[in-house]
Amino acid sequence: MKILNKYILKQVLIGFLLVSFSLLAILWLTQSLRFVELVTNKGLPIGLFVQMTSLLMPRLFSLLSPIAAFAAVLFVYNRMLGDRELIVMKSAGISPFRSILPTLYFGIALSFFNLYLNIWGIPQAEAAFNELEWKVKNDVSHLIFREGQFTEIQPNMTIFISKHEPDGSMSNLLLNDERNPKTKSTVSAEKGRIVYTNKGPRVILVNGVRQEINKQDHQFSSLSFKRYSVDLGYNKTQKEKSEDAREKTTLELLNADEDKSLSEGEIRHYVVTGHKRLLNPFYNLLFALIGCLGLVIGNFNRRGQTKIISLSILSMVILQSLSLTLENLAAKNLGFLIGMYLNFAIPLALVAYLTFFYNPAKRKHHHPAQGEEQDEK
Repeated sequence: MKILNKYILKQVLIGFLLVSFSLLAILWLTQSLRFVELVTNKGLPIGLFVQMTSLLMPRLFSLLSPIAAFAAVLFVYNRMLGDRELIVMKSAGISPFRSILPTLYFGIALSFFNLYLNIWGIPQAEAAFNELEWKVKNDVSHLIFREGQFTEIQPNMTIFISKHEPDGSMSNLLLNDERNPKTKSTVSAEKGRIVYTNKGPRVILVNGVRQEINKQDHQFSSLSFKRYSVDLGYNKTQKEKSEDAREKTTLELLNADEDKSLSEGEIRHYVVTGHKRLLNPFYNLLFALIGCLGLVIGNFNRRGQTKIISLSILSMVILQSLSLTLENLAAKNLGFLIGMYLNFAIPLALVAYLTFFYNPAKRKHHHPAQGEEQDEK
């Protein structure tokens, strides 16, 4: 039995990795489109772009994991049935429970791994992602202004810096500003620093020269300064990064009613998010069992298992839809939280009942017996 369990578990694990990585690659590409503008227009370094998009992977993996587990298990058991491996196992007296035991192990392990991600991994990744995103959009000096390169921070405005200093300032700046169609100005300075105001970020220049030429009459002017300020043209930015619900710990979410600064709607949203973190990982176990149950306890059909596979897929889709619906309802009324747990517990109990008590062979032999009695009469 140990060899059989290892064989099935290996097949399921390989299938799960292939499906999950394929789906993650597709979602990574779609999510990365959000940051393409930062790379092309603001000169965001490729390394930082990869880092930001990679920080989204734990949350995406948690969302895709139950579906990937279902697809992998369904594929492996359907292949085993098509190769008559499940039929040989039944003929050898292996019970349905023994047949799905490797999937049970796989589902439990995957559920607890996702539970770890939801409680610790995802909040830390989301906090790091939001911190980087805030810096990219607001703290433009360190992330957008690259040393020794000309950076176009917006159309008709280019800046060059020689070095980032440890104290946050910049050395040897050159700024070309052609936003005004009538004039063209170039500003050079020994030092500079980004400051944030209610109207957006500005660069404060120290000890420099401002040269301007009028494009209409070609009149040239020059101004030496000790301190000069240039508006970078960004929209109003946040001085402090706001904290998202996904960054909070599970205890903070479940005890959101203790935070007096939150509205009633925010409290309900936080509480539902906390319960989702605890409950949703175990859908990996449920969906994996649903993927193999019908193929294990159902009757073999040489024409294929279309009905069983379709029923399994339909069951998974219905449960996923009910889960999303109940989550939205619970965000409006916390009384629906019990429905979220019942949506998991009832199908799991049904899976357990069918595994241990459902026997299609008895039903199959029962009807011919009645037919024989009628022939004898």
